[in-house]
Amino acid sequence: MSLYRTELRRLGKRRFTRYMTLLGLLVLAAVIASAFFTNQKVGPDQIAAAEREAKANYQQAVRDTEQARTECERVKADGGSVSSRGFPENCAEIMPPPPEAFDPQWSLPPTFRFHEDFGETLLTFAMLLAVVGFVVGASYVGAEWNTGGMMNLLLWRPKRLTVLLTKLAALLTGTAVVTVLAAALWTLCFWLVGHFRGTTTEVTPGLWRSLGLTELRALALVLAVTTVGFAVASLGRHTAFALGGAMAFLVVGQYGVAIALSLADVRFPDAWLVPTYAMAWIKKQVTLQDYQACIATPTGGCMPDELTITWQQSSLLLGAGLMIALVAAMWAMRRRDVA
Repeated sequence: MSLYRTELRRLGKRRFTRYMTLLGLLVLAAVIASAFFTNQKVGPDQIAAAEREAKANYQQAVRDTEQARTECERVKADGGSVSSRGFPENCAEIMPPPPEAFDPQWSLPPTFRFHEDFGETLLTFAMLLAVVGFVVGASYVGAEWNTGGMMNLLLWRPKRLTVLLTKLAALLTGTAVVTVLAAALWTLCFWLVGHFRGTTTEVTPGLWRSLGLTELRALALVLAVTTVGFAVASLGRHTAFALGGAMAFLVVGQYGVAIALSLADVRFPDAWLVPTYAMAWIKKQVTLQDYQACIATPTGGCMPDELTITWQQSSLLLGAGLMIALVAAMWAMRRRDVA
């Protein structure tokens, strides 16, 4: 009997795997439903309503300006200080903004533009399935250690690393299948959201290639995080070890570090946080800004200093973390007593 097929069957029949996968898919479905009901297609009626609202806002601004000018002139006639009331010394300077300052586009209802908005949803997709993969991976091998199933399996197949890596291969296969199918449904559903509640124009073959590469990076991130969950749980021989370690890493190692760096006025504190690199991996790059530093512009303005983190830099950090966790799990499997 093939150990790989046996592990695939065992992974699929675990109730925890099914429930966690179903929970993750339900959350994704809730995100899609929220996008569908909070957006609407913009047509002539919505444009006309937005133009009417912009015109009404302009007229209200004119009335408010006239009232302010009248109040300024009254205060000045009474001999009061207009500056203390927030008015200029010359009341005639109080003028309404021009009509073009009230853009009807600001009054349009939210609409889903597939070519602009869908790429942003892939970050949510990847992060959510990465969490599901981490928990499922940790539970999959952690339960084996906790119940003694790993020791019994090694009696039948005494090659430790072969057993461990076969379990990991089965886990990654199942995770990849679920992620690919979920990504296809995610893309289709948001295309329908754009079709019925927004626009799907301006979609080019180049855009599809870009989205496809982003989804491949999302798949890689989900598989990497799943592997880390599997490796940490195998290293600690318990599901709780991986979940507790993840909580400690996020609360102490990330939020605690972020607070400490902010208090110490360290430049670009987000550059020390792992989620920043996961975001850069999905979005290809993330630009951090330091508003405490000023770069003078030719017009006399001030621009914040910037630090750009690319997906190549993220791949080095995330890949190093993945290799450390996996090598540690393999070393512990090979060297430690499993009885």
